[in-house]
Amino acid sequence: MTFAAQYLQERLRFLLLEMIFALIFGIVFYLYHLPLSAVLYPAILCTLLGTACLGSSMYRDYRKHKLLTELKALRGNVLESELPVPVAAEEQDYQEIIRSLCMERRTLEEHHAEAYQEMIDYFTIWVHQIKTPIASMRLNLESEDSRLSQRLKSDLLHMEHYVEMVLTYIKMGAESTDYVFAEVSLDKIVRENIRKLRGDFIIKKLRLVYEPTAATVVSDEKWLSFVIEQLLSNALKYTSEGSISIFVENPGTLCICDTGIGIAPEDLPRIFERGYTGTNGRRDKHASGLGLFLCKEICRCLGAEITVSSQVGAGTTVKIALHNEPPKILRN
Repeated sequence: MTFAAQYLQERLRFLLLEMIFALIFGIVFYLYHLPLSAVLYPAILCTLLGTACLGSSMYRDYRKHKLLTELKALRGNVLESELPVPVAAEEQDYQEIIRSLCMERRTLEEHHAEAYQEMIDYFTIWVHQIKTPIASMRLNLESEDSRLSQRLKSDLLHMEHYVEMVLTYIKMGAESTDYVFAEVSLDKIVRENIRKLRGDFIIKKLRLVYEPTAATVVSDEKWLSFVIEQLLSNALKYTSEGSISIFVENPGTLCICDTGIGIAPEDLPRIFERGYTGTNGRRDKHASGLGLFLCKEICRCLGAEITVSSQVGAGTTVKIALHNEPPKILRN
């Protein structure tokens, strides 16, 4: 609905009331056998004058409406400084309410920022502290080469990964993160994660099919490594036999394929949602539903695109389309 139509609709009662007044005058003049021209001419003059006043009022209200529309895009102190000078007591009251709400919002934002920073500091310290006993347990297991020690080393690796996932999840809510874009080698990142997860390959007796490539991309090495580690962990978690393949298709598209249990068709559209575990996660009982969500968010910040295709009982393929320049949001 246009502004003019809405304006007239809001004042329809007054317009109808004016027409009723004119009609009453006409009926009274008619009953007293007075000439109708005596009421017709004043009615026409009043209509012209009223139309002019209505148009002037509509123009003033339209300018005010346009100004308020522009103010909707402003926030905080800028909004308060751009408020127009009130011309009526009602407008002044509304502006006082706006200023009060802006002040309350600033206070809440400051309290939230302080609480959030305290939480970040706490979990950062906790992550570093928990790594000490994990490293100690790993060191004690280095002297053993039994199947039990291999299993314990694998569990410790998963524990470290979950600890890092906690910190990553919290950092994803920050206004800025420590992204450092540079030209990185995909081979280097993939090899480091294969070496880190080699114990799971050995325990599960899975075949690794890896085709090294000289591909390089512009990305953040630390965050991209987290994504690849998470995807490899998922592949290992849901693959009990067969193989896991890692290769690059087309320039800068990393593919991770497994022969695992696959993902149900009804779960595929929702696998990147926060906390969504799907059929496999509910069966596993330990899934958090955060791994793929974090991968999706990190890829978005890296300017990459992650896609998943899967078939139940046949395996899953994850593709990460990387680029040779930082995302626009971080270049500007």
